[in-house]
Amino acid sequence: MADVFSKTKRSEVMARITYKDTKPELKVRKYLHARGFRYSLHIKTLPGTPDIVLRKYKTAIQVRGCFWHQHSCRDGHIPKSRTDYWSKKLLRNKERDTQSDINLIALGWKLIVVWECELRSKERLEKKMGEVVNNISK
Repeated sequence: MADVFSKTKRSEVMARITYKDTKPELKVRKYLHARGFRYSLHIKTLPGTPDIVLRKYKTAIQVRGCFWHQHSCRDGHIPKSRTDYWSKKLLRNKERDTQSDINLIALGWKLIVVWECELRSKERLEKKMGEVVNNISK
């Protein structure tokens, strides 16, 4: 199936997609800050440029979108149009995530991955972030 947008319009649409300060990331940051955790954001010297870095605990948190990082939930699917393009693009994202995760752990950092779908409802957010806080403090 052909793209519904022209190349120029598709480029504009894709350029508006942000990778910093996303709604799920802001939810995690707000939760941590309210519980007294202080952190840095997007440290470029660390593999994968983690979204949230808690240096005191040598812990990095990656907040991943289910679609872009191909989570196993209902949102982590390949679109029905342009499947060749999306398959390659999203597979490359997963490969890059895996390599960055391996490199970060090899440097002695603890890595916590939070998926967008785990933050959708207040109950799920509380459950997941409770696990995150317990994991940070270990």
